Amino acid sequence: MTQASHPPVAARDDAGRRTSAATASRAVRHLVALDAAHGATAALPAVRQLLMRVPELTADPAGLYGADRDLTAALAELCEVIGWILFDAGLNRGAHRMNLRALALAERCGDRAIARLVLLNHSMLHTHRGRPRAALDAVAEVAGPRPLPNLVATLVLIRRAHAIALLGGHREAGALIARARGRFLDGASRLDPSWSWWIDEPELTGHHGWVLARLHDWDHAIPLLYEAATSPGPSYRHLFTAELLAALTGAGAWSEAEGLIADLAPRAAGIGSARTTQTLARTATQLRDCVAAPPNLRDAAAFLLEAVPPHPEDKGRPSR
Repeated sequence: MTQASHPPVAARDDAGRRTSAATASRAVRHLVALDAAHGATAALPAVRQLLMRVPELTADPAGLYGADRDLTAALAELCEVIGWILFDAGLNRGAHRMNLRALALAERCGDRAIARLVLLNHSMLHTHRGRPRAALDAVAEVAGPRPLPNLVATLVLIRRAHAIALLGGHREAGALIARARGRFLDGASRLDPSWSWWIDEPELTGHHGWVLARLHDWDHAIPLLYEAATSPGPSYRHLFTAELLAALTGAGAWSEAEGLIADLAPRAAGIGSARTTQTLARTATQLRDCVAAPPNLRDAAAFLLEAVPPHPEDKGRPSR
């Protein structure tokens, strides 16, 4: 689903009333809860309903001139959440457009906290699409005239570390993720925004391991990814399990990879993150076709590949 599926409409409902800030805020809470419990793909039907029922989500942001600040801020946050869900559901073009809408609304009402979150999300999207320099440009816009709050600064360092790792900056990426851990250990500050609740120890540990895996530092990456993958948390953290399997494959840890697949395959169909299932499918294909891998592992990888749901943008194409 992308915004192009829904033509622009007037920023009012059929009765001529604007959507209320309270309605938009309730929608935010509902989507966040759905995503945390069941994943982004499970939240897509609710997103589609909102795009049809809330005209401000598809109208030109300039058409909201005269809307009060509370409404504009609530709509900016709602667009940010929708952008995140579209991204984790594998609908990157729609996510890109919704991020831009969220940023325009946040800037219109002066909500710097949400604008920063959108820029950090946009950086993550660029990294995912293999555009590390664009990711660095996006994250550079987060800074302001004053020092960043601790958790926001932690996330800035994480996003930079991922992008620099893609550019091959081994030493710099390692230093950035180490600085992120140090900043996180300073604790949340009173200036950290309410959205920073999800930046906790397992989240940081998972990203630390993931950055090191991008650098092929398997010995240090695998224990960190294992710790993050086995910690309780929201549904989207299945991604760290997928990155753990990729790291085990990169390290040639065949028996550990086979054990992880045995645990993953029975529940792979229920994973609600297309980013996660895309990573699993890529790794499973690599293992299935790897002549150096033991036959049992290759068979297990083929079974996992059949169990993983197709990527949303691959529907209608020939099967793997």
